[in-house]
Amino acid sequence: MDCDKCDREAVMHAAYSGLHLCDEHFRRSVDKRVRRRIREDDLLSSSATPDDPETWLIGLSGGKDSVVLTKLLHDTFEEDPRVELVALTIHEGIEGYRDESLAACEELAADLGIRHEVVTYEEEFDLRMDDVVEKDPENMAACAYCGVFRRDLLSKYAEEFGADKLLTGHNLDDEAETALMNFLEGDVAQTAKHFDASLAPFGERDDEATRSDQDHFVPRAKPLRDVPEKEVALYARLADLPAHITECPHSSEAYRGEIQDLMLSLEDNHPGTRHSIMAGYEQLAALAADEYGAGEGDRELVECERCGASTTRDLCRKCALVDAIEAA
Repeated sequence: MDCDKCDREAVMHAAYSGLHLCDEHFRRSVDKRVRRRIREDDLLSSSATPDDPETWLIGLSGGKDSVVLTKLLHDTFEEDPRVELVALTIHEGIEGYRDESLAACEELAADLGIRHEVVTYEEEFDLRMDDVVEKDPENMAACAYCGVFRRDLLSKYAEEFGADKLLTGHNLDDEAETALMNFLEGDVAQTAKHFDASLAPFGERDDEATRSDQDHFVPRAKPLRDVPEKEVALYARLADLPAHITECPHSSEAYRGEIQDLMLSLEDNHPGTRHSIMAGYEQLAALAADEYGAGEGDRELVECERCGASTTRDLCRKCALVDAIEAA
């Protein structure tokens, strides 16, 4: 099948748009969507200048999403002195998994000439995820522990590096799954927080509504959220990027897996479902944010007595989990 934009051979067919695209035009389409998202989210502040640039911290795991995001941001802002990119890789302590992806991160950062920092759970919390999974004092999925620890470190180092924004590689599938989960769980307050924290244009965000007792506040963005997961993977392959495409051995989010299966089934039968979910969800989430956003900020925030993170308790969620793990 020929590309709909030229006479070269197509490498993909987007059922939701009907387009067949060759390598070049496919990559252009991904780049265009990311640049459009950056504009629509007002990601680059009008106050950023060559003399006073913004620092954007990228959560670089070495997986396809974060690798593609890093490459696209580099290509977009390579000649723009108003933006400085810093990549942060978090080593959780998972035998035979993170070491390989760390190598991919180091290779990519070196190729692009981007500052790359690495932090570890072992150095920060004196624990490894392999041990956390074995002890499991809270009887939770591994991802629940890891999510708390990762958010804490991303926020901590965003502040330490003087970052103005934190960027993660969440794709369209990720965001549509989260939207469905919030809706099916009837969690309107979480929907409002999701909108304020990472979906609303920066000029419209309620900063107080993005705070929680589990993580420090840090402005966040997801420039890949208009691109389906399979297209991110295809981009990584066509661009020959050093992505480590292997699922975490402790990944066990059973409910999200069910939602993913449901969404992909709907997408197969009704192409464009993911886009429709997000279009409607963002409108509803904005209404929820108007109603619930300020209420979240009314909760009295104090500093965690151990690490200083914002929390509504004596100990933040991260420190409480670390205590539970040490006591197990």
